[in-house]
Amino acid sequence: MEIQVLKSKLHGVTVTQAELDYIGSITIDEDLMDAANFIENEQVHVLNKNNGQRIVTYVIKGKRGSGVICLNGPAALKVSVGDVCIVLSYANMEFEKAKTFRPWVVFPDTASNKLK
Repeated sequence: MEIQVLKSKLHGVTVTQAELDYIGSITIDEDLMDAANFIENEQVHVLNKNNGQRIVTYVIKGKRGSGVICLNGPAALKVSVGDVCIVLSYANMEFEKAKTFRPWVVFPDTASNKLK
């Protein structure tokens, strides 16, 4: 049996941009992507701590070291610049392996979106 478990988590990133006129996705600084083990086009869930909105979208690479967290397309209507979000991804795995799996969990500096 396979189950879905948390694979990666960016806890407490601050939205730096919201671009409505875009086809969709979330742009994430490539340093943050690497730290959380996200890959480009991976499905993610974005949880907005300021208003409770939950968004399902996919990742695109942002400029390394920029601190960018940008919600694009319709998701831009669910955030405001300055909102603090949690970005999660999940993976399917065998039940027994899931018991010992440890996800990548990153707590960047919320003010700058830089790694601590």
